[in-house]
Amino acid sequence: MKTKDTLPWQDTPAESERIVSAITRIASVLRSGTWQFATTEGLNPTQVDILEALRSRQTGVRLSWIAQHLGVTAASASDSIASLTAKGLIKKGRDSEDGRAVALRLTKSGQDLAAKISNSVGFAHEAVSGLPSSTQDALFKSLLALIGRLQQSDRFPEIRACVTCKYFAVNRHSDSETPHHCMLVDAPLSVSLLRLDCPEHDQAQTVVAVQNWRELESV
Repeated sequence: MKTKDTLPWQDTPAESERIVSAITRIASVLRSGTWQFATTEGLNPTQVDILEALRSRQTGVRLSWIAQHLGVTAASASDSIASLTAKGLIKKGRDSEDGRAVALRLTKSGQDLAAKISNSVGFAHEAVSGLPSSTQDALFKSLLALIGRLQQSDRFPEIRACVTCKYFAVNRHSDSETPHHCMLVDAPLSVSLLRLDCPEHDQAQTVVAVQNWRELESV
């Protein structure tokens, strides 16, 4: 119960709560923008997520990967894939690593539609790009740290991030602008160049990935 001696800010939620609330609200706005467009194309949310997941995976992925990546059941993923295949947006082929397995890829129409879906949240790209570069760098680094925390607690799906790649060397250089190193291209990396989805990603051992996340957070 409030009294006349209670100051307005004394009821302010903890900063962690406000951060989560802010992220949740931003995610809701992005979802709304994406689904609003998708509805006009006759797609449901899961189908939209599948198209976006396949967009940067030219070599194709298996159904089990899609289900795990999206956090849905194999049956749900299978139904959505069947619908997308019938619409001519997804095609099935042989997996490059296992000829007995089926790999899913986007058709040309699927690629075009996935690009349009991405453009449906262009307003968010404009908002972020309008921030000072120093703010963008700090925001990206903070989000990376949060993703790392969630991954270590098994609350975030595996992603093809630099930090979890066997070619990534954290804090290899003394230069504060480009402290990290990519051994695949043998080049230093700044935090702003770290990727969340790299097609050349090769998963590092779990213990190495965890150590990378922790060192990145401590900088």
